[in-house]
Amino acid sequence: MAEESITRDSLSAILKLVKSSEDTDVLKETCEWAVNQLMKLDVEAQIGAKKHERSEERAGYRNGYRCPKTPLETRLGALNLAIPKLRKGTYYPEFLLERQQPTEQALIGVILQAYVNGVSTRKMSHLVKELGLVGIDKSKVSRLNQQLDGRVNAFRTRRLDGPYSYVYLDGTQVKVREDDRVVPATLVIAFGINREGYREILGFALGASETKAFWLEFLRSLKHRGLKGVRMVASDAHEGLKQALNAVFEDALWNRCRTHFASNLVSYVPASREDEVRQRLNLVYEQPSLEEAHREVSELVEWFEEKRWDTAVERLVEARDDILAHMHFPKDHWKRLRTTNPIERLNREVKRRTDTVGIFPDRNAVLRLAGMVLIEEHEKWISGKRYFSKESMQELLKQPAKSSGKVVEMG
Repeated sequence: MAEESITRDSLSAILKLVKSSEDTDVLKETCEWAVNQLMKLDVEAQIGAKKHERSEERAGYRNGYRCPKTPLETRLGALNLAIPKLRKGTYYPEFLLERQQPTEQALIGVILQAYVNGVSTRKMSHLVKELGLVGIDKSKVSRLNQQLDGRVNAFRTRRLDGPYSYVYLDGTQVKVREDDRVVPATLVIAFGINREGYREILGFALGASETKAFWLEFLRSLKHRGLKGVRMVASDAHEGLKQALNAVFEDALWNRCRTHFASNLVSYVPASREDEVRQRLNLVYEQPSLEEAHREVSELVEWFEEKRWDTAVERLVEARDDILAHMHFPKDHWKRLRTTNPIERLNREVKRRTDTVGIFPDRNAVLRLAGMVLIEEHEKWISGKRYFSKESMQELLKQPAKSSGKVVEMG
């Protein structure tokens, strides 16, 4: 079959047919040939001439082939492709970019955005070369990013179908370039447990720091989108967050993270006694009821007083209700309510991707990449195992809400 007798439309039709076929033994080589022919035609159109053709309109020359860093996965398996190289500039088949996973697309989009805007670091330049994307034009980067932004914005602004009995909150730091300066920014994330016992990403936002005003705006936006039925909030003890919680979720209880509180408490006792204090504090959480846990706290307070660790006494008395708030809820839920470890694991996954970039070219780039990571996690959660059993959540919803009137009693 002569190559010249096959049009681009015909090759596209062949590729589409091959991808949908179940007969992998017969069709894989045909598919590879078809894709390579499509790339050949793409390059000819880009440089304005066929291989070895003499033409005054020629804008470049071919320079061999290379294998893609990311193979083209199809129902036939991974295809062995030969991407044409150019002496000047770069040819990159756009369909390979489009077939990336959404999170990988977001990461590539951020790196390329920084690169084409001339603000890339040496690290980003290296990543662009490793991906084989040197020379890709701004229009392709813009088109890719617009597609991702649309999906992220739709996810961020979607209506929340409550109630969400438990909500977890936390923030992480990123670096953003603004006005030729690199400035720190805080990415905050919220996830909740729905009536069926599944986790859902509720929202995320980017701000300068974790101030009361920033948290207030974020929490009110969640409430405006339909967040309701919140019975307990789990977070670290950021002062701005605590004040915002009082204003927005005044009828919910607040549980202070067990791990963070322990680290704070042992800083007020001699270093030689830290392990002993942690063990005594663990006994509090191991009690079978709220009443017995309060009794254990009282004994721990008395022990601190005997040791004359006055500041530790003050901190423990102040935090007594906050560290035991989870015990107002079903016992099966205690282990996962008394710590912010679940959302910190989520933050680590986001940081794993954002650390690859290092310095983001702008704030939208942060939201784009973090948003795609969170969408990916959200989809895993709602299609995976329940975080709490459906039966225990239904029982919880039948019970009247327990409220202290405030999330946190401010000093």
